[in-house]
Amino acid sequence: MRILVIGNGAREHALAYSLSRDPEVTEVHVSPGNAGMAAIATVHPDGDPVDLAEKVKADLVVIGPEIPLVAGLADQLRDAGFPVFGPSASAAQIEGSKKFAKDVMERAGVKTARAEHIPVGASEAEIDAALANFGPMYVVKDDGLAGGKGVVVTDDLAKAKEHVATVHAGNNPVLLESFLDGPEVSLFCLVDGETVVPLQPAQDHKRVGNNDQGPNTGGMGAYTPLPWLPADGVQRIVDEVVQPVASQMVADGVPFSGLLYAGLAWGADGPAVVEFNCRFGDPETQAVLEMLNSPLGQALYATATGNLDKLPPLEWKDGYALTVVLAAEGYPESPKLGAPIIGAGVGAEQRGIRTAGVKVAEDGSGLVSAGGRVLNVVATGATLEEARDKAYRELEQIDMPGGHYRTDIALPAVEGRITV
Repeated sequence: MRILVIGNGAREHALAYSLSRDPEVTEVHVSPGNAGMAAIATVHPDGDPVDLAEKVKADLVVIGPEIPLVAGLADQLRDAGFPVFGPSASAAQIEGSKKFAKDVMERAGVKTARAEHIPVGASEAEIDAALANFGPMYVVKDDGLAGGKGVVVTDDLAKAKEHVATVHAGNNPVLLESFLDGPEVSLFCLVDGETVVPLQPAQDHKRVGNNDQGPNTGGMGAYTPLPWLPADGVQRIVDEVVQPVASQMVADGVPFSGLLYAGLAWGADGPAVVEFNCRFGDPETQAVLEMLNSPLGQALYATATGNLDKLPPLEWKDGYALTVVLAAEGYPESPKLGAPIIGAGVGAEQRGIRTAGVKVAEDGSGLVSAGGRVLNVVATGATLEEARDKAYRELEQIDMPGGHYRTDIALPAVEGRITV
């Protein structure tokens, strides 16, 4: 099986690496990819995805990021005759439009935050009236794609109004939501119409600094599974959230095929939806795939071809996996690029390295930073504490001027400070 992965981040590196280890996968191609993937995949920095799929004779195309999915790339590839792991443009609106997602959840009877839509062009009086319906904790979201950084959660009314203005200035509508209390859970599910197969649950760390301080990022680290989640937690999320939404989308004529990612808060009454994504999450994917024993290519192909109901039960390793993101100086506001990366180069997958914002130095001496999130380190252990220790020991072997990372990924869980 020849597989083409679309995307260029550490998520796609993790996907390509896992696919390369599937005994039925003979070739892995990535586009545009990044220089750090060259040991495990053929990297195609340029080219139209449909033309490239035809060139490499892809048996399956896996689309990583949300932007091409919302733009309809999966539809174009399917029209050209390729099996695709990723939803249609209409189904990808579950992430592309928060209002669309809220409407689906309302019809499906799924618990989520109360919400109010503020369109572009709303008057100051209308904005003030809408904000008055919320608080004292305000959740202000860009009702579109924002790479995980389009939300502000604040108890400061002035900051809430400022974010409304910022989103409207980008010509995007705003969604106000009530605040959902409780620890967050990320659950990825393979979905093929009404068939739902959950992966392991994970938890992401969004804020740039330790103790969840500073601005939101695309994600600074994650771990899986969740030792604090109730034993029936995954099944409850499937039964109460993902299955009803998948069935509702079929009933609505927009069936979902691909990876449906439920981001939830686990409160006193159980799970409530914070958001849905239409693709693998980054960086949770890097940890979750490290725990998967079953062949990834076969699972994605079964989903893409409408045979998910025939897939054998997924098998998982014992223990835990954790990933930590190394970010460039100035990330997320204004990352500085071009810093040399010492101690992590091409072919370091066995050390847990998954590259994202990297390129080859002009003199060919090695990799340099080329994005805000530069690379991930993934490690596993019999305990979460062991996985943490391994990941941070590996990070200490990597040097990048100005680089920074959180030192507390999964620490609250290790110390037993997360309860539901």
